[in-house]
Amino acid sequence: MNGRAIAVVLLVLGVVLLIFGINASDAPADRISEAFTGKFTDSTMLYLILGAVGIAVGAAMLFLGRRA
Repeated sequence: MNGRAIAVVLLVLGVVLLIFGINASDAPADRISEAFTGKFTDSTMLYLILGAVGIAVGAAMLFLGRRA
């Protein structure tokens, strides 16, 4: 795989993880946890953080990568 393909895969994977995190934050168990603790559950935060990192790294690789 070349660098551009890896960047696109990371970008898509980041979007998918971010969508999972947003959907998980609307789950009833997560809403109850947030009501009592003020924070999302660990798994929801992991989805959101990894999704954002995947999007950032994929976009950076895609747009700032070496031009061949």
